[in-house]
Amino acid sequence: MLVSQQKIQFSEFSRLYDLIIPKDNLLRRINELIDFGFIYDELLDKYCLDNGRLAESPVRMFKYLLLKTIFTISDVDVVERSRYDMSFKYFLEMSPEDDVINASSLTKFRKLRLKDMDLLNLLIGKTVSLALERGIIKSRSIIVDATHSLSRSNPYSPLEVLRQRSKLLRKAVYLMDDDFKNQMPEKNDSNDILKEIEYCKELQKRIESDSTLSEIPAVKEKLNLLKETVEDTQEHYTISKDMDARIGHKTADSSFFGYKTHLAMSEERIITAAIVTSGEKGDGPELPGLLKLSQDNGMEVETIIGDSAYSGKENLSLKDSNGEKIKIVARLNPSITQGFRKDEDKFDYNKDAGMFVCPAGHLAVRKARQGKKEDGTNQVDTYYFDVEKCKICPLRENCYKPGAKTKSYSVSIKSDLHKEQMDFQETNYYKEQAGHRYKIEAKNSELKNVHGYGRADSYGIENMKMQGAIAIFVVNLKRIFKF
Repeated sequence: MLVSQQKIQFSEFSRLYDLIIPKDNLLRRINELIDFGFIYDELLDKYCLDNGRLAESPVRMFKYLLLKTIFTISDVDVVERSRYDMSFKYFLEMSPEDDVINASSLTKFRKLRLKDMDLLNLLIGKTVSLALERGIIKSRSIIVDATHSLSRSNPYSPLEVLRQRSKLLRKAVYLMDDDFKNQMPEKNDSNDILKEIEYCKELQKRIESDSTLSEIPAVKEKLNLLKETVEDTQEHYTISKDMDARIGHKTADSSFFGYKTHLAMSEERIITAAIVTSGEKGDGPELPGLLKLSQDNGMEVETIIGDSAYSGKENLSLKDSNGEKIKIVARLNPSITQGFRKDEDKFDYNKDAGMFVCPAGHLAVRKARQGKKEDGTNQVDTYYFDVEKCKICPLRENCYKPGAKTKSYSVSIKSDLHKEQMDFQETNYYKEQAGHRYKIEAKNSELKNVHGYGRADSYGIENMKMQGAIAIFVVNLKRIFKF
């Protein structure tokens, strides 16, 4: 049951917050900036108003998740820290003497209350509207890119994750008490996951037996992290693969197993839209969606800045809300501007004959145009050579395949859109705007390295969206505070 109106907490100790928490404290500034009542309104229909046990405030539960992302700590540690950290209590709108929730309530909140909720667009829209109201966003450009997040089940197996976490715990213990090595259980050298789980449980037991050591924050955090991993492994180790994650490619030689988050960001470094997909999805096809979401959130977009993945024909045709063509600051693929000719393929064009000449000096005998103008791809001119000459040509090796009935050479025809884009790439405006693209790389780095977005916290694309929503909400708030 959820009370219809949140109660204001009164306590004789509340004045402590004014004495202890500085005015420039991040959590104080977030509380002063945002009225989190919109979370209460959005989640109201997920609760019963007149039946059941009194539920914890949805605003407070959401704030717990924010704290978990801001400080990159486990459910257990964020709850434990809220027991004694006055800045946490202030942020959670608790009285200093109030008790804390059970950490398992956060799992229930994520699974039951935030399920089927478009949290990603809700939180991004809220921060973008704040930035617009405060006059922070003045540009009419968005910078687009995609960043990858590894699935929780990859690249490490559950066995490797357990070994990694137990190693971190041992290191934390040895820093505090090097003599404790003699009390450690014997390591599991086999690849049996069940034996590794038993080893981790015994490790926990022995460290917890020393009440002084186990209460040291540096050790306690690693201990709780290992406990969480053991519990999760016991539940998932038989089905450890993430069913929604897919293999994607960062380069021709490197791949990852996980998800992609496609981002749009203003020049002022406020993320204006995000779309989470599985790892194999391309970047370019998501641009229309990012543009629409940015416009729905209040952005006026005249220019889009990105890499060559966004210079597809469909994207070059995008228009703004007034029907004007949007400028796409993204380089055309070299195969369009320069073609894919290799140095040894010295087929030269004879402008007088209107035909290509092969390296042996033979002129093409005919040409044919293939493809349709309006089917989204470039047309191709194919030039055909006399195959009888090819059969006896001294340069036929690596050029003519024995037994082939034809020999042809194809050239892609640049569309009017591509010709316009090639001219646009030479303008000063294009070169000036392209200089802003680095900003989104820095934002990707912040999401991954500061807020743990490099790896999924849970299984499934819906959980990835939830993780992305809170991480992006946090980085947008931090950016707003810089103005």
